[in-house]
Amino acid sequence: MFKKVLIANRGEIALRVIRTCREMGIKTVAVYSTADRDSLHVKFADEAVCIGKPQSSESYLNIAYLMAAAEITNADAIHPGYGFLAENAKFAEICGDYGIKFIGPTPEMISSMGDKISAKETMIKAGVPVVPGTDGLLQSLDEAKGIARQMGYPVMIKATAGGGGKGMRIVWEEAEMEKAYTTAKAEAAASFKNDGIYMEKYVEEPRHIEIQIAGDQYGNICHLSERDCSIQRRHQKLVEESPSPFMTPELRMKMGEAAKKAASAINYESVGTVEFLVDKNRNFYFMEMNTRIQVEHCVTEEVINFDLIKEQIKIAMGERISGRDYEPEMCAIECRINAEDPYNDFRPSPGRITTFHQPGGHGVRVDSHAYAGYVIPPYYDSMIGKLITMAQTRQEAIATMYRALSEYVIEGVKTTIPFHLQLMQDDRFRSGNFNTKFLEDFILR
Repeated sequence: MFKKVLIANRGEIALRVIRTCREMGIKTVAVYSTADRDSLHVKFADEAVCIGKPQSSESYLNIAYLMAAAEITNADAIHPGYGFLAENAKFAEICGDYGIKFIGPTPEMISSMGDKISAKETMIKAGVPVVPGTDGLLQSLDEAKGIARQMGYPVMIKATAGGGGKGMRIVWEEAEMEKAYTTAKAEAAASFKNDGIYMEKYVEEPRHIEIQIAGDQYGNICHLSERDCSIQRRHQKLVEESPSPFMTPELRMKMGEAAKKAASAINYESVGTVEFLVDKNRNFYFMEMNTRIQVEHCVTEEVINFDLIKEQIKIAMGERISGRDYEPEMCAIECRINAEDPYNDFRPSPGRITTFHQPGGHGVRVDSHAYAGYVIPPYYDSMIGKLITMAQTRQEAIATMYRALSEYVIEGVKTTIPFHLQLMQDDRFRSGNFNTKFLEDFILR
């Protein structure tokens, strides 16, 4: 059993980890930048250490400051949350060097899935379906054009070290290739300090469906059903749900087995997610593996009544998992409540929350670090919280979500609540007839 866990993160995920640690009898250490001194994760941790200035590079991304905080508080484990250093192999390695347990996979596992090209090669060897594409990095514009002609347009250019849609461009015809190639390369270099790019066949009308997995230190792997993350804007997820309205029992079994193959290929330990693109004919292709807890983990927790953070901590302590696979027993939907103006191209809206009232009632869960008077800083992502509803059927979960959104009062900043309210009444969404391009012709009224 860990005695004290330092959470190398902020906001709602830090608070989420604190809650589980408290239930497990584990002391917690919050770290915070000067911009986050009034965040709830700071207030509810057993100890709190200021680690620097508002800029992430001067606080949450500064490994030296984090390790110093762990050392002075005698923390014996670090939970990275998601984002920041959660998938940084060097950070995980340094934790081990200091004799502090990194609550997540090993540095080698993180590295093997962090580079998209090597991850794809690993999946091919493991027999996991992958999107047809280049065997390695593109070396020149002429090579890109030649491969695209052979593969057939449309194609997708991607950054090998990418994530969040950075360094990613769809190319519909050869005339667009030069601009797409140069901008993707430049964006990859700026975002990841790695300008390596590769090419894949573009899957039209895709669903984005991911499989939650867990593995222990003894080779046991299981999957915990799927999440549909197809409602997204510029490759950023806005709504997630489980089960997917597109899923069939046969497809769930096939995708679950593929996800377990992917995890077994690197002897994965900890919780993680294998993400797939699924075409309109229900053919699925490996996209990437996230070697961390995800924002939308709450959806899975609600449909199978399972604490994924607790499982992650138990695995890190050397406990065995049950090894059995799970299927959704309920229906759950998550709406990300962001401080953004949906009427102004989702522009960030930082500032002070003047009025804050969270919804409640049967079938409603809110994960948030915000409150009335809290100032949303401009330095980090704009998430205020996550609203999750659950019910016996998808239509009931949607009805509960609409009711809960109607009760959610946040004043002082713009939020995505109006967007979600309209989405819950959209006939195509309600019927499950959507893909990752759904929002391209969605007009907010």
